[in-house]
Parts: sequence; structure tokens; C-alpha cells
Amino acid sequence: MELQDVDFRIGGMERWKGVANWIATTGAIAFIIVLFLSAYWEADIRWLHFFQSWMYLVAIALIWKGSKWGYFVGFGTALFWNYTTLFVNTFLKNGWEQAQILIHTGQLPRPDLFISVPAWSGNLAVLVGCIVGYLLAPEKKWTDLLRCVTGMAASIAFFALIIAVCQPRYLPLFRGAIHPQLHW
Repeated sequence: MELQDVDFRIGGMERWKGVANWIATTGAIAFIIVLFLSAYWEADIRWLHFFQSWMYLVAIALIWKGSKWGYFVGFGTALFWNYTTLFVNTFLKNGWEQAQILIHTGQLPRPDLFISVPAWSGNLAVLVGCIVGYLLAPEKKWTDLLRCVTGMAASIAFFALIIAVCQPRYLPLFRGAIHPQLHW
């Protein structure tokens, strides 16, 4: 192996890390667009979605600054949202039903439900981008696991705070995320 080969591989890793960052960024921007579209249709959730977009903007900013915290915040934010839409509420299920209606009839009776599909896909891109970006990051340490848990917890706590302030009716999502049968 020659020195040129090593330099090429290191450069290639940086290139792939850049691709991962763009995947996470594109997914986050797609989700932010869905948030604002949803807020346009439903006025009472505008402030919630405005503040929710901050989590994605912070993740994007930290990722491009080169901070692993961006991966942790992005991962936690996207994971929680996708988890709740898969296992806690029927938003994604209803969105898939709308997608099937669109495919079969060419009509979209409930675009406000259909947007869960691009929203979930955007969050999936954030998850993939954050995981791959972190795996390609230099100097990984065991303490990164604690940082990841902290980033996830901070993201979820911020989400709970903005829901409590802007739309308390959605707080049961957190109970359902812990356990579907849990009643407080």
C-alpha cells in the first residue's frame, strides 16, 4: 500500500461523510417543509411546528459545523417522531391509506394525512444520514454513547416542552411512546 492510496481512502471517507451530511440535511429540510405545510393547513399547530423545526435546524447547523452533537440531536429527534408515527398513533397508517387512494384513483381526499408519508421518509433520511455520518466521523469514543443518549433526551424533552406549551392535547403521545397501555 502506498501513501497515495491512504490519502485517497481518507479523502473518500470525507466525501462519504459529506454525502451522509447531505442526506440528513435533505431529510430535515423535507420534514421542515412538511411541518410548515401542515401548519398552513391547521392554524392551531403553527407555533408547535415552528418550534419543532428548530430541532432540525439545530441538528443541521451542528452537523455542518462538524459537531457529533448534530448527529445525536438529529438521530433522537427523527427516531422519536418516526417511532411515534409507527407505534403510537395512526398518522403514518392513515397517510399510507391516502397514498394508496392516490395511486388507485388519482385523487387525494386528505392531503393533511398524506403528508405523514413524506414526513416519515424525511425523518428516515435524517436517521440514515446521522448514523452514517457518525460512523464516518473521526475519534469515536465510548462517551459518545452517553452524549447520544443526552442528545436524544434533550430533543425529546424539548419536544415535550413545546407540546406542553403549544398543544397539550398531544402530550399522551409520550405516555404511548413509553408503553401503549400506560395510563397516568
